[in-house]
Amino acid sequence: MAYPIMIQGTMSGAGKSLLTAGLCRIFKQDGFSVAPFKSQNMALNSAVTKEGLEIGRAQAMQAEACGLEASVLMNPVLLKPNGDTRSQVIVNGEVYADMNAVEYYAFKKNLIPAVKKSYQELSSLYDVVVIEGAGSPAEINLRENDFANMGMACIADSPVLLVGDIDRGGVFAQFVGTAELLEKEERNRIKSFVINKFRGDVSILEPGIKMLEDKTGIDVCGVVPYLKINLDDEDSLSLDKKNTCASGKVNIGVIRLPHISNFTDFSNLEQRGDVFLHYISSPKEIEACDLLIIPGTKNTLGDLLWLKESPLFQEIKNFAKTGKPLLGICGGFQMLGNKVEEPACGKTSSCVEGLKLLPVNTVIAENKIRKNLSFTLESCQGFFSCLSGMHISGYEIHMGKTELSCDGSFRSECLCFTGKSGFQCGNIYGTYVHGFFDEEGVAQKVVQVLAEKKGLSCSETKNASWKATKDLQFDFLAEQLRLHLNMERIYNILGVHPNGNN
Repeated sequence: MAYPIMIQGTMSGAGKSLLTAGLCRIFKQDGFSVAPFKSQNMALNSAVTKEGLEIGRAQAMQAEACGLEASVLMNPVLLKPNGDTRSQVIVNGEVYADMNAVEYYAFKKNLIPAVKKSYQELSSLYDVVVIEGAGSPAEINLRENDFANMGMACIADSPVLLVGDIDRGGVFAQFVGTAELLEKEERNRIKSFVINKFRGDVSILEPGIKMLEDKTGIDVCGVVPYLKINLDDEDSLSLDKKNTCASGKVNIGVIRLPHISNFTDFSNLEQRGDVFLHYISSPKEIEACDLLIIPGTKNTLGDLLWLKESPLFQEIKNFAKTGKPLLGICGGFQMLGNKVEEPACGKTSSCVEGLKLLPVNTVIAENKIRKNLSFTLESCQGFFSCLSGMHISGYEIHMGKTELSCDGSFRSECLCFTGKSGFQCGNIYGTYVHGFFDEEGVAQKVVQVLAEKKGLSCSETKNASWKATKDLQFDFLAEQLRLHLNMERIYNILGVHPNGNN
């Protein structure tokens, strides 16, 4: 069985996912076979495994840090919120049910056997498993039947590193308060603290660190600076910290839908120095865009209704009339059509009129489509002709079937790509393919053509695939963690060392 180590946080957004990925890369570099694990993830960003099963995007990213293909064993329970109080519950990569919070809290004990089975199977395959917690272990109202934090540490008999976000303030109180709220046996599992996202001179922290260690009896094994790492985020809170506007750049706008999902689709665009990619909440921001994107969503009908009640709806239609390129991905693709309909068993069907910018209709179905894709784009027209013949790799995750409408309006202008994966009409293009910009050269070509239209020069240096870019980021992350963490201390906590001494 593998040697486990668990990364828990004092709060959501403390940096657990990146720290897990960085440690995974370090252990891999040091000669261990290593895998990530998160028993329960709540996120709207997800990935598809080669078997066509769905897991959290962060675990797929962490698998890449390990040099592995993503596996459903790495994330047996995924919760995808589709409203303020309800989530789609995905178990072992497949949709189980929609539940509200009360229903799930009563049901979750039934998932413990599945979590144990996944972890045990994963643990039997690797030398080290780096386990990521969820939220905070100090949510004492959620302790019963917990398998996300200390409950998971108990299942794996794992030591814990507790991470705190100093950038938001109050990190010492976070550590002390978390430790005080835990049961004695849970507290004893915390072997060390990690202070994350620090800006400034570490010497200023030293008196506080000494007081923290004296008060809790737990050492601090590192102070990690605020790192500019461009890897897949899974939390929409990260959208609040995206690029700020700068002149002389290509402006790409993404509509910030209430239930936006898989915004990692735009990471390869966002990391470019010649692009200002921003998430749009106000209609006045649309006019300046060179490319406008309607992204995926976990709740197409709900977000389409929200959009129709917003001034953004008409502004998107006005943008399309300018002839500038407009792209819809997954739920955004569905919204570009004439209507989105959801049949209801024994009840009145829900039907919402779309933007009517593509001659398609969508019917939401119960069965979720999950598949990986790899294909060459056929002859595109208009702006998107720049992508003709380019290779695209990505994946589909959606509950809906989209087909050409039968009313005949501008149907002859519409091109169909990769079977039913996409439709185009002029400079308006809709696709179900997540990861559309990830392959080598695709983002480069799009930005190059947009820049030329504005009379700007375009950087030729960032032509790599998003996968290759991420690989460099993993190495940089590992390098920084080695500089700022006491890896000897962490290996002692793990109970194994690169030289094989236990």
